[in-house]
Amino acid sequence: MTDPLTRWRELAGAAVLLDGFHALKHALRFGAEVPVAVTTDRRAALALAEELAGDVRDALDALLTEVPGAVYASLVPRPHPTGVAALAVRPSREANLRALGGIPRTAPVVVLDNPRNLGNAGAVIRLAAGFGVAGVVTTGTLDPWHPTVVRGGAGLHFATAVERLGVDELPAGPLFALDPEGEDIRGTKLPDDAVLAFGSERTGLSAGLRARADHLLRLPMRPQVSSYNLATSVAMTLYHWSAGQGAPPAR
Repeated sequence: MTDPLTRWRELAGAAVLLDGFHALKHALRFGAEVPVAVTTDRRAALALAEELAGDVRDALDALLTEVPGAVYASLVPRPHPTGVAALAVRPSREANLRALGGIPRTAPVVVLDNPRNLGNAGAVIRLAAGFGVAGVVTTGTLDPWHPTVVRGGAGLHFATAVERLGVDELPAGPLFALDPEGEDIRGTKLPDDAVLAFGSERTGLSAGLRARADHLLRLPMRPQVSSYNLATSVAMTLYHWSAGQGAPPAR
């Protein structure tokens, strides 16, 4: 059997860093392939699993290797308070494109047009996973699988399709773009196959995406308030979509 640290160093260049217990927990829940995982305290990590994630406790027991704190710190850019880290296999681009392009869709795709803030992108992916959207697409230079984005998304990249595409490669579906000059979103019912686009935190929608939009919508906002945080805008829009789907099924 290959030593876990040797395996880590073999995989680190291409694998997805799962930084912290919760990222690893979510990745396992949503079917990620996790070849190696380490912790500074196995007993504490498994106790946390017993308390918060009994469904993946056995998988964690089989995966986790205890390592000294200094070794753990050498493997991650910023040690997590839970002292847990793992490497996962990134889903193939082809699989993500199939998921994003599937027609008919039963939930929207979220597009972040040239986002700048890694933490904001992670927060949006976490939101999108919670609402069960079909996927999250970024345009521009930001890598949506950057370790800081994965950390901000708490490993929920594996719960939806996350990919970087050009504006001309966006999935099919009516494109609704959020823009201060658009119509009030409260007057529009968002269809399940919508593509929901949000502009950069600083500059808003790019000219290319704005030109492609089928509809421009705005969120309600008090006069003289400049803007909402990107993740807040996405949350408000997804809630508006979900509220239009009727009551959830009884459980």
